[in-house]
This record gives sequence, C-alpha cells and structure tokens, in this order.
Amino acid sequence: MTQKGLLLDVTTCIGCGKCVLACKQKNHLPSEGLNDDKLSYRNFTVLQKKDGQFVRKLCMHCEHPSCVAVCLVGALTKLESGAVVYDADKCMGCRYCIVACPFEVPTFEWNEWNPSVRKCNLCYDLIEKGLPTACSQACPTGATITGNREDLIAIAEARIRKNAEKYQSKIFGLFEAGGTSVLYLSAVSLDKLGFSKDIPKTATPEIPWRILQQVPNVLLLGAVFLGGSYWLFKRREEVAKIEAEMKDSAGGDSHD
Repeated sequence: MTQKGLLLDVTTCIGCGKCVLACKQKNHLPSEGLNDDKLSYRNFTVLQKKDGQFVRKLCMHCEHPSCVAVCLVGALTKLESGAVVYDADKCMGCRYCIVACPFEVPTFEWNEWNPSVRKCNLCYDLIEKGLPTACSQACPTGATITGNREDLIAIAEARIRKNAEKYQSKIFGLFEAGGTSVLYLSAVSLDKLGFSKDIPKTATPEIPWRILQQVPNVLLLGAVFLGGSYWLFKRREEVAKIEAEMKDSAGGDSHD
C-alpha cells in the first residue's frame, strides 16, 4: 500500500479549531479542552500560537518510530499506510514510548482507572480506504491536506518554488527523525513555532545499530552510550514533570 500522510501549511492556518473539534468527534474524545494548547488524553491534536502564527501539533507518524522500537510488547505498530497505531490491549503501561518520542507526542490517560497511552492514529481507518483524515476534511482553508507522502512532498516543493518569498525552503518532517508522515510548510523556522532544534536527522532506532557496526572501539561506545543515557534521563525528567502536572490536573477536574 502506498504510504499516506498529511501536509500542514502553517501559512494558511487561521486557528479556527475545526480540526481539533473534528478529531475529538472522530475519536470520541472528551468535549472539553477545545482551547488546550498541549497534547493530552483528551486532545490528539492542538493549536498553538507562536510568533503570531497558529501551528498544529499532533503525532508525526515517523517512518522509523522510536515509540515502536522501544515498545516491549508490540502495543505500537507502524502500518503500511504510514500510520503509527496503538493497541491498548497489549500495553503494559511502561511508558517507554513517551520517553522515546523525539517530538514529545504520546501522553498518558491519568483520568482513567486503567490508563492508556493516547495519541493521534492518523485516522488509519479512513486513509486505508483512500479517504482524507477527519482534520483535513474539516479544514476550511486547506491548511491540512491528506495524500500519498510522495505526492505531498511534490506539492510542498511546488509551493516553495512558486512562492519562495513566502516559505522557508525546508520541508519539516522530510528528514527529521529519519522522516515522518506528517510534513510542514512554514514562513518561519519551525523551532520558532515550538519544535525542538535537537531532533536528529537519523531515525532514532537506527543510531545504536550504526554505532555498533561502525565504531568497534569500546571507549567510544561507552562515551556514546553515556551521551544517549544522559539524553534519556533528561527526557525522563521532562516526562515526570509533565505527568505530575497531568495528575494534578486530573485531580483538580475530579473535584469540579
């Protein structure tokens, strides 16, 4: 099956929130939180306003997903359609996927007695039938479009050529983390819109294997391992902080 994806043109987003509402309806998510600007158990996509521009955040559906690589029980899977999907029945709640994601996307369902990891599934049931995602169907300005990934890249490149003064020359998601199924066009650098500057170009799961194959020196391996461990520990600290905030939020909601 041809791999599908999304192209998000930040320059045409008006921040109407129809994509957020459509996602909630499609995935039977809680009706509250329409104005949230952080991904959570009740929002698989959110709108943020950065540098005077609206930008949407959602799962990037990586070509070589770190979340899939670290999942010990196969609860996360990369489909041929391009979607990275989650099976709650297989999940053991380790939350390694939350730590591993370079885009900081998966969240935990703290409001439930039997919590699950929550994230966008790229409306895989629709795209595998050749239909657009719920968010792209709802978008009134064409800021989000569904299509074959290669076609979306061609569309993005054509827009950049036609309006070079309007767009950054870079298509975000083309190479980040080894490439993603969600691509962005923007008038400004994506780091100004809340994306990390430190996302590697190489797919995260491939890095350890390349090191092991090409650098036999034990000392160098140790240095790389320590560097990677430091990144993971820092990421775990960030996740722990977010989880604490989510627990507090869930506790507060229960008393409303």
